[in-house]
Amino acid sequence: MRLIQYLDAQGREQVGVTAGRAEPVRVVVGAGSTRALALAALAAGRSLQAQVHSLPAEPSAETYGELLDEGRVLPPLTHADPSRCLVSGTGLTHLGSAATRDAMHQKLAGDEAALSDSMRMFKWGVDGGRPAAGAAGVQPEWFYKGDGDIVARPGAPLASPAFALDGGEEPELVGLYVIGPDGRPARLGFAIGNEFSDHVVERQNYLYLAHSKLRPCAIGPELRLGALPADLRGASRIRRGDAVLWEKPFVTGEANMCHSLANLEFHHFKYAAHCRPGDVHLHFFGTATLSFADGIQAQPGDRFEIELPGFGEPLVNALAAAPAAFAPGGMHLL
Repeated sequence: MRLIQYLDAQGREQVGVTAGRAEPVRVVVGAGSTRALALAALAAGRSLQAQVHSLPAEPSAETYGELLDEGRVLPPLTHADPSRCLVSGTGLTHLGSAATRDAMHQKLAGDEAALSDSMRMFKWGVDGGRPAAGAAGVQPEWFYKGDGDIVARPGAPLASPAFALDGGEEPELVGLYVIGPDGRPARLGFAIGNEFSDHVVERQNYLYLAHSKLRPCAIGPELRLGALPADLRGASRIRRGDAVLWEKPFVTGEANMCHSLANLEFHHFKYAAHCRPGDVHLHFFGTATLSFADGIQAQPGDRFEIELPGFGEPLVNALAAAPAAFAPGGMHLL
């Protein structure tokens, strides 16, 4: 089952079940929001899918494609108070292509003291990122992106800040979570994500990673419920005008990662501050495929497209330039 959040013709937020771009969305009557639906499922002690089935569903007068074309599809999980939606992620989690993997293993087979900090952390993940069930493995790299205000709608622009040196896509799998009344996280499912970062800043010095991640992102358009295949193979592309500027397959899922999802989730939710009842978490799981690595520098107007079979419609967002929000000397002095 795949769910969306959207605005109906009267501007009211709805939850719908999708069956394809050309099909009418089935409105989950009384759901309110995906978050409310998840909290109701927790209260009833059943799965999110069972909670959807417990409510009446009515066909919408509009097709899914019409909602996408009109920009009325929202991120698949939101909080009415954006400050209570934490957007974060993990890096150095994916093994990449077979050729990249072979070169990486040759490098890791050498003296660990000679490895860079990044390669050493990657090696720790390869060696200890997939612990036995119920055990904690090595902790991954972790970063903060922002709160719910940075999440762009599917189809909306990704506004790169005026001071940015680069605005590049990162095609990723995203876990969507709500914290239950007992302080325990509940995973609703997964969605496609464009983590969108400043790779020029990050390449200057790896300690600039935190700066490079403070950018907008996009998630969706659909929330996939149920078990996740271990091997997921999709495509990431950039269009400039009518032409495809760059395109490459990307892989994700546990079969292509050095960390298990359970280990990544444990090391995110082990912090008490990340388990505040009612909060929403959107957590990116990393990637091994970037256009930046192939020398591509996106320009305003370029469109990022990320697709994964089994996740419905692709996630599409254009790059835009944002005006400066704060200038040197612009501080109020009280």
